[in-house]
Amino acid sequence: MDGPKQRIVQELVPGKQITLAHIIANPVAAVGEKLGAAGRGAIGVLTVSPAETAIIAADIAAKSGGVDLAVVNHLSGSLIVTGSVSEVEAAISAIMGFAAEKLGFETCAVTKT
Repeated sequence: MDGPKQRIVQELVPGKQITLAHIIANPVAAVGEKLGAAGRGAIGVLTVSPAETAIIAADIAAKSGGVDLAVVNHLSGSLIVTGSVSEVEAAISAIMGFAAEKLGFETCAVTKT
């Protein structure tokens, strides 16, 4: 390509939102094993934006009682928790409530399989 080089600048301007909140009740063994959660009753998966909110969500989940933090990624905004079905439901509920009421986040519906 002749001429001056083009420079592309990309900028991410995230909203304040939870875009995915899903509970996997009684996951198949292969899924649990991949997450180091074999034998746990449920897996909770969240995607948050801005990504650093995953740290806050992890703290809320841990304080809600009983869940283990399988993944906390403050770069992608991913959070995965494991525990019994009721523990994971309580953790996800606590996160969703705090995000909506205290942080002013837009939240999605919690889905479950």
